[in-house]
Amino acid sequence: MNNMKKIILLIVVLSFGFSLFAQELQKEAEKAYSKGNYTLAAELYESILKEKGQSSDLYYNLGNAYYKGDKVALSILNLERALLLAPGDEDIRHNLEIARLKTVDKIIPVGTFLLSDWVKSVQMQMNSNDWAKAAVILFLLFVTALFVYFFAGRIWMKKFAFFGGVFMLMISLFANYAAYAQKKVLINRSYAIIFSSSVVTKSTPDESGTDLFLIHEGTKVTLKDKVGDWTQIELEDGNDGWIQNTHFEVIALK
Repeated sequence: MNNMKKIILLIVVLSFGFSLFAQELQKEAEKAYSKGNYTLAAELYESILKEKGQSSDLYYNLGNAYYKGDKVALSILNLERALLLAPGDEDIRHNLEIARLKTVDKIIPVGTFLLSDWVKSVQMQMNSNDWAKAAVILFLLFVTALFVYFFAGRIWMKKFAFFGGVFMLMISLFANYAAYAQKKVLINRSYAIIFSSSVVTKSTPDESGTDLFLIHEGTKVTLKDKVGDWTQIELEDGNDGWIQNTHFEVIALK
């Protein structure tokens, strides 16, 4: 039993030590950033990620440091990861759009269904955990409305409870869907950022394939298929081709 207490105490002490170390790194990173030493700031934020774990704030700060250091692809990659953890954060979204202005490729996305765009925009207002919590609360409100419907003595209360309950149930189902969709986005390895300064896409997964089009550093692509060391990528405008796996970095969280 004494050995167990010693182990627990050691874990607590080590955790406290790591926490203090991470705080010191954070201060040093902020100091480096404020002094314009963006390379050092980025290195320190990378170290904090390894010590402290992932968070939207760390990815956001890291993305900003890389942006200031003129490393476009790394900036976009980390801001994209920050957005995965905090999809409703307007500051992250704004800085990501600013970073994208530095990319060479200006791709016009293919038009999508209006209702689909609206559902996606609502879904992106919260992360998966927040949507899951909302789903539970809304379901409890639905159960409450059901209780009122069966036991209320007045007709107007029954009507109010019935329509209110139906509404709460529908919103709860949507919240469940949004939580699932957001969770899927976190682990989705179908999106990547091009890291090579430029790369020619091929018609087939082979160097002998026909050259199709040129893409540049910082461009976001969808990963479609894989054959050996080659991956078929698709741009937001619908164009697709094959490139080698060394040219991109997957956005999904590590």
